[in-house]
Amino acid sequence: MVKALILGINGQDGSYLGELLLERGVEVVGWIPSSIPVNLENIQHIIKRIQLVEGSLSDQEAINACIEEHRPDEIYNLASPSSPAASWDSTVEVGDIAGLGVARLLEAIRVVHPAAHYYQASSSELFGNPVDVPQNETTPFQPRNPYGIAKLYAHWLTVRYRQEYGLYGVSGILFNHESPRRGLQFVTRKITHTAAKIKLGLESELHLGNLDARRDWGFARDYTEAMWLMMQQEAAGDFVIGTAETHSVREFCELAFGFLDLDYRDYVVQDPQFYRPLEKRQLIADYSKASKKLGWHPKMKFEELVKLMVDADLDTLQSNR
Repeated sequence: MVKALILGINGQDGSYLGELLLERGVEVVGWIPSSIPVNLENIQHIIKRIQLVEGSLSDQEAINACIEEHRPDEIYNLASPSSPAASWDSTVEVGDIAGLGVARLLEAIRVVHPAAHYYQASSSELFGNPVDVPQNETTPFQPRNPYGIAKLYAHWLTVRYRQEYGLYGVSGILFNHESPRRGLQFVTRKITHTAAKIKLGLESELHLGNLDARRDWGFARDYTEAMWLMMQQEAAGDFVIGTAETHSVREFCELAFGFLDLDYRDYVVQDPQFYRPLEKRQLIADYSKASKKLGWHPKMKFEELVKLMVDADLDTLQSNR
C-alpha cells in the first residue's frame, strides 16, 4: 500500500487531498502544527481513517524523525501561512515556515528517505505583477510580498534539489482555489458567509474593497487532483494550475447574493480600508502543460463554485441557529 504524508492536512487543500488519497487506497498520515491551536473541523469526517502526527517545520529533528518513522512514498507539503496580505504582519514567521521549513523538509528527505516523491505547494503569488499574461511555467517570477518571496525560495530550492540530488520534487504553481472550507479571511468566503448571514437576518451589510479586482478562481478539490497527478509522473516537473479565466469580485457578489434572491447592491459597501492598488496586469493561468502532460482540466465552473459555497454557508448557519 502506498503511504502519503500530508503536511497541513487540516487546511482546505489538505483535507480535500486526504479524501482523494483515501479514495485511491492510500494510507494517509497527517501532519499538524504542534505550536499553535489547530481546528480539525475540515477532517472530522475522515479523522478515524488517518493517522495524525504533530510537529513543527522549525524543528529539523522532528521532521527527520517523522520521515524516518513513517517512510512515506509521497510527501505533500501544504503547510504554511496562507494569506499573502497578512504576511506583512508576520514576515519572520512566514519566512521560517514557508521558506526555511521547506529547506528542512528537503534535507530530511535527502538524508533519511531520498526515494520519496515530494510535492511543494507553490503559488501564483510568485508572479507578483506579471511580465506576461497569461502566466505559465516559463513566466518570470517577481513576488511582491513576504509570502510570495518565501514561496519563491521554497520553489527554487525544490527545483535545485531535484537537479543536484536527483530527488523527485514537483511544484504546483496554483492560482486561487476556493471551497466551503476556505478561511473566512479570504474574500470569496467572506462574501458567501456574510451573504448567507444577511439572508438569515444576522447581518445587514458587507464591507469590501475594489469590486473590479479580478482573479482566476477554481475549486480546491479539482486542484488537489492535479497535485496527485503530478506525483504519479515518471519524471518530476513543475505545473501551473488554474482555470484560464478571470472573474471580478463584483461578479462573485452578484452570483452569491443572487442565489439567495438578494441584490448585492443593497448590501455591499465599498470600504477604503480594504482597497489594494489595482494590478497593472492580470494573474491568469495558462495550464496547457498540465492539460497536455497530466490530462488535467478544471471540472467545476465558476457559477457552480459560488453556489456550492453559498449553499454550504447557509446550511451551516441554519443548523447552528
